[in-house]
Amino acid sequence: MMSRDSSKTPSPQPDSGKSARPWIPIGIVAVEAVTLGVAQYVESSESLPPAESFLIKLSSMLLATILFFLWFVFLGPASRTLRRRVGVVGLVLVAILAGTLDIERVSGDIHIKFRFRWMPRADQTLPPASDQAAADANVDLSQTTPNDYPEFLGPGRIATLENIHLARDWTAQPPKLLWRQPIGAGWSSFAVVGHYAVTQEQRGEEELVTCYDIETGKLQWAHATPNRFQDFVAGIGPRATPTVHDGKVYALGALGELVCLEGATGKLLWRHDVITENSANPPQWGKSCSPLVFENKVIVSAGGADGKSLVAYDVQSGEPIWSAGDDASSYSSPTLLTLCGQPQIVIVNQKLVTAHDPADGHIFWQRDWPDQTVGSPNVSQPTAVGDDRVMVTKGYGVGSALWQIKREGDIWSVELIWRNNSLKTKFTNPVIRDGYAYGLDEGVLSCIEIATGARKWKRGKYDHGQVLLIDDLLLVQSEAGDVALVEATPEAFRELTRFSAVTGQSWNYPALSGRKLLVRTEQEAACYELPVVLP
Repeated sequence: MMSRDSSKTPSPQPDSGKSARPWIPIGIVAVEAVTLGVAQYVESSESLPPAESFLIKLSSMLLATILFFLWFVFLGPASRTLRRRVGVVGLVLVAILAGTLDIERVSGDIHIKFRFRWMPRADQTLPPASDQAAADANVDLSQTTPNDYPEFLGPGRIATLENIHLARDWTAQPPKLLWRQPIGAGWSSFAVVGHYAVTQEQRGEEELVTCYDIETGKLQWAHATPNRFQDFVAGIGPRATPTVHDGKVYALGALGELVCLEGATGKLLWRHDVITENSANPPQWGKSCSPLVFENKVIVSAGGADGKSLVAYDVQSGEPIWSAGDDASSYSSPTLLTLCGQPQIVIVNQKLVTAHDPADGHIFWQRDWPDQTVGSPNVSQPTAVGDDRVMVTKGYGVGSALWQIKREGDIWSVELIWRNNSLKTKFTNPVIRDGYAYGLDEGVLSCIEIATGARKWKRGKYDHGQVLLIDDLLLVQSEAGDVALVEATPEAFRELTRFSAVTGQSWNYPALSGRKLLVRTEQEAACYELPVVLP
């Protein structure tokens, strides 16, 4: 008789994996915790901008997730069958997400909003501008008023207005909505003359210069160019602001097309492709230069080498008048400053701040900015401080500097007074009042003393919005579309009031014409009548 034990069939062994090597996930978690902690500490000490800190944190979390996934699939303690199933499911989920999601927009601190790929973008759902333009438009951009805001940053390009006194309490006297409506994509602001506001926007495959009635929001005319700029970080559409001068409109598109339009109808008078004609390379995030009109010239940053960095055209004919400089364009615009008694066109390029003679473009002075190798873009405008000093500011962790401009006959020189990181503007510009500068320092409102560069306070997070100085008040538009009033005082941060003005993401400067405030995002524009203090 056979033994019962000898007749047994060996039972199958569990389908176990290799050694789990538990030190691997422990190490991943430990390294991730240290990375996040260091990034947060360096950010809090202002040695690292929030955007860069967020990228480090996001990258480390993604890498840790991938490593943990690979450890589990190939070395985890579960059965081989389960690990294979988890691996397949994980790869399928990644494929589904990659195939169905797309980036809709990226904030100034690199926070990402996603969209489903099959959903049209907001600018692609708008009707053609030609279908909305008034059939009986009677636009007059030649009649100027004291309340005009005819170019980027308003009169003088200093983001400062002194001819209006805003009420401080918007609870008792709330802003009155005149109109609020969809608009094409882009980061342009409004230029306002009389009863009309001109801007730039993207609708589908057309880049537009558009003119609206400021009272009603009714589109009066639109000039279309078959261009479309799109970048997953920088967004969609044009990003410069038109200039209205002597009844004409001058605008530079994101792909470098400079146009002069008849203000009454939007009819094209002349055009130039400033990138191609000046053998320039387009900036990664699109041309952002708002044209400057001075005397008989319209001046733009082309960014070409061999004397073709800054170019001037005749305002009437469009014929080239002069070109000068060798530095590539960044995202700043030319501005007219009077320093040491000499009017000059100052432009912040990719590596240099350069001052040109308006008559023939020759260079008076130039200086490296920043004064170390930094590949990040320059966006902020140079700001005159008195008649012989210039303040320059920059985000991306760089900061600001004050320069002394000197002239001896035909010899110009630039000396550094101070340099620190107390004011780090990214997409915005500082404003100056009574010896103090106010601006958004990596998204937080800050006040510094100009003479020393010392910070007086830093409070109030508005992200990467914009600031106007209105008499003794700061009108701050947040990146999320809120509008707030803050006292322009070095004593302390005091926000007086705020309201939600528009939805979406706003890197667009607000424009104020008298009591009428025009604000916009990449998808919506609105006009409000603000309460004022009557004289």
